[in-house]
Amino acid sequence: VNVLCLDKTGTITDGRMKILKDIQLTERHPYELCDIIGTMEKILDDSNQTAIALRAHYIPKNELSAVKILPFSSARKFSAVTFVGAGTYALGAPEFIISDLPESIKMQIDQYTFTGNRVLMLAHSNAGISSKDQLPLTMKPLALIVLTDNIRSEAIETIKWFKQNDVQVKVISGDNPITVSEIAKRAGIENASNWISLEGLSDKEVASVADRYTVFGRVTPEQKALLVKSLKRSGHSVAMTGDGVNDILAMRESDCSITVASGADSAKNVAHIVLVDNNFNSMPKVVSEGRRVINNIQQSSSLFLMKTIFITLLALVSIISVKSFPFSSGMLTMLELFIIGVPSFVLSLQPNDKRVDGDFLMTITSNAIPGALILL
Repeated sequence: VNVLCLDKTGTITDGRMKILKDIQLTERHPYELCDIIGTMEKILDDSNQTAIALRAHYIPKNELSAVKILPFSSARKFSAVTFVGAGTYALGAPEFIISDLPESIKMQIDQYTFTGNRVLMLAHSNAGISSKDQLPLTMKPLALIVLTDNIRSEAIETIKWFKQNDVQVKVISGDNPITVSEIAKRAGIENASNWISLEGLSDKEVASVADRYTVFGRVTPEQKALLVKSLKRSGHSVAMTGDGVNDILAMRESDCSITVASGADSAKNVAHIVLVDNNFNSMPKVVSEGRRVINNIQQSSSLFLMKTIFITLLALVSIISVKSFPFSSGMLTMLELFIIGVPSFVLSLQPNDKRVDGDFLMTITSNAIPGALILL
């Protein structure tokens, strides 16, 4: 693998989000934030880390009654609920709820996203969700909720290790690209300031930027898979890490897919590797073990192939010269045991962290032929 694609949440960060603060954008509103957000999260019952953090922080004192709900999705980037006599509340990515935000609110959002925090917006309208699951056009900003995400300490060391081993690291996330870029910088990812938002880009445009950027934000599950496909078409061997349902398409397209034991069951079902200790720092050990297996099998295979080439050539010489084969099977026992058997067993167990280079068959053949000719 020479390109490693990381999902931010659960890989670079540990996924345990905390509410840093909430900012009221209107002076008067009939309901408290804990009642609105707490009731929304209870009704929606999402299992993602953002929902868990919101449920833990906003505990409703007076629950509202729901008429219609709009669950969170990776495409929408928000969830919404219409309550009896209270109108519609939407919670999610600010620009997806209200496209034309006032400049003063944009400045407040930028203030927190530029420091690596995630910002959600709560908006309200007296109208209800339409029959086509569309938000009312009269949505007004009500509050900003600032969440902070904890970077895994082991992720920094692991990313450094991959950098030293010439593996290019890219971050693909559904979050705001500025937030993702700041977190990537703190994790030590090279060229983390080279970011792009994939919101509104066509498939052709997404494919064209896959090799040019390091951080990708506002990415849909389909776009994640398209990025991995495009990188493979460019000649890269691509690994993809992820722990959620929205990562599955990209994981299936990758050459090597990795998840953690705490991830979604569907992600674990499609992954090639599951890190059972939920520790991102285990990945260099996985690579080292893979190198040991491949390199040692190469060396052991060379011994067996050397014997095969030697016996074949000797048989041809006997046929051409019309002479009997010079060895009986008993005579070859010492060769089998001391030249092939014992050395290959020892070689297969020795430590070997050398990078895997070249083609497997070409390597073992080029190693075997000189030995076979010497034996002949």
